Amino acid sequence: MNPTDQAILDELNDGRVTPTLVADRHGYSRGNVANRLTRLVEHGHVRRVGGDGTGLYELVNDPRNE
Repeated sequence: MNPTDQAILDELNDGRVTPTLVADRHGYSRGNVANRLTRLVEHGHVRRVGGDGTGLYELVNDPRNE
């Protein structure tokens, strides 16, 4: 896990997020955050909510607790 993943997981512990929200709050590029969210989804830690193109994500399980 890298610092971007940590920031994403911290935000997700407080509720649903978009890549833009995480990027704006933590000074990362939106693309970097979106790429890291994709990886977290692939590993089953995060789920994309809805299929309407909003890019809304929620936490499934925090790998830092394992």
